[in-house]
Amino acid sequence: MVFSNKVKLTAAACLAWVAMLLAFVCPQSAQAQTINEYIQQNNIQPKPIQRVNGTFNRFFGYNNGVGHPEGVVIHETATPGATAWNEVTYFNREWPNIQSYVHAFADANNILQIHDTDYGVWGAGPWANSRMVQIELCQENTWDAFARSVNNQAYFTAVMLKKYGLTPSLADGKGYGTIWSHYAINQYHPSAGGHVDPITYFNKWGYTMWQFYQLVQYRYNQLNGGGTTNSDPNDPNGIITISSNPFAVVYAKSDDGAMNAVYVRALATGTPWKTALTATYQGQTYYQVSTNEWIKATDCVVTKPIPNK
Repeated sequence: MVFSNKVKLTAAACLAWVAMLLAFVCPQSAQAQTINEYIQQNNIQPKPIQRVNGTFNRFFGYNNGVGHPEGVVIHETATPGATAWNEVTYFNREWPNIQSYVHAFADANNILQIHDTDYGVWGAGPWANSRMVQIELCQENTWDAFARSVNNQAYFTAVMLKKYGLTPSLADGKGYGTIWSHYAINQYHPSAGGHVDPITYFNKWGYTMWQFYQLVQYRYNQLNGGGTTNSDPNDPNGIITISSNPFAVVYAKSDDGAMNAVYVRALATGTPWKTALTATYQGQTYYQVSTNEWIKATDCVVTKPIPNK
């Protein structure tokens, strides 16, 4: 009996030791929240975009002309411990030797833009360089710092998409869209070096390009008024909040009243939107959130009813 108890105690001690080891080696596995939930629930705000002097003197327009990029390429630096300021210093000094340059860098504390986004850069091979704004994400050492840094990168991406009249859509997995990982560029438009960023680095934190796209969409919605709510009782608008997870599909209303899904457009969970009109199609209620963008009633909750409706 004593021997049996010792065995049980030893086994329990081993299990406890293994659990502690796993928690130490894989701290991100202990996080109950996703990165995006952590950002939204803690109301982590992106840093402002700072314009910093750059030295890249090759000013060339995009495939569609100066000021007409077609999307944003997402990079990561692969340089542990280097800050955005470190990277700016390095690229400003070394670009003639390394033949590489991007528009901006993001870390947990900064978004630094070093080149005019109306013009291309040398970051991901000829096809992307002639079409895309490009931003590098600096490597961080903690969950919180990673969340803040990727939040800054997503914000910069959203600002660029809004600036150039582009709608967020993820190119990874299909080869077309406005948000590209460097890995996707290599898949569909091979560039030198076989880059896979930022996929491997994202994986370290249990993060994916799909989640990054959702975060960009969240910031983009806020830039377009979806992140603000007006409590003025005289405001003629109601407010809906997206409740479907991970997003709500947007519908367009045709001339005959039919609602057609717009699969390249979606609204992020938890974002509030003003609405003043409703419509019914095939027994389903829809709320208008933009000129011809509608959300199913089953994909949202009404947080402020439309006055007099």
